[in-house]
Amino acid sequence: MVKYFENSTVFHFSWEQVAQGFWKRYPNPHSNHVLSEDTVIREVRENKLYTKRLLTKTNRVPKWGERFVSSRTVKIVEESVVDPKEKVLVTYTRNIGYVRVMSVVEKVIYRVSEENRNWTVAHRSAWIDSQVFGFGRPIQAFGLERFRKNCQKMVNGFNYVLSGMFPNISHGDSTALQPPQSKKEALKDAAKKATDLAKSKAGPIYASCQPNQT
Repeated sequence: MVKYFENSTVFHFSWEQVAQGFWKRYPNPHSNHVLSEDTVIREVRENKLYTKRLLTKTNRVPKWGERFVSSRTVKIVEESVVDPKEKVLVTYTRNIGYVRVMSVVEKVIYRVSEENRNWTVAHRSAWIDSQVFGFGRPIQAFGLERFRKNCQKMVNGFNYVLSGMFPNISHGDSTALQPPQSKKEALKDAAKKATDLAKSKAGPIYASCQPNQT
């Protein structure tokens, strides 16, 4: 069964800024695994910008994976569509090497945040698959975990680039959207806040009696 990954990230930059920064994501200190990027096709159709790029990335594998993969690099095709009228940027990426060993297909949609018009939400979906008989599931699990870690690097790297391009913009750190709390979690959170408030009102005498917390 194909492994599926999904998350959303808020970039505290406008959609126009994110759309500009998208083309300048590399190089950055958080994405040293990206070695090169080349534009293959770029054209405007129906007021939308269509682009296809070829990226080369390092392809580190664990010791057990060396029997399946010999190359230390992998080619990635990135296709994107920019709709400036609707303010939507959609990207599709897929590896074109070792697809039988592990294929990773990713789709990302960048839209204006409904919470704040000056922010941008990136919704990411990814499908990880392997056709290696007898090793498919562990390879998928490895690919999913590596993809999850690389997502955080991507966010940090993109944030780094955007901050450099727009240094005078007041913004916070980009954050991943969390799923809504359950009632039980909400009650725990409310109880903790009430306890913290009681402690703060009790003053230094109460605080000095409590064990140190890390």
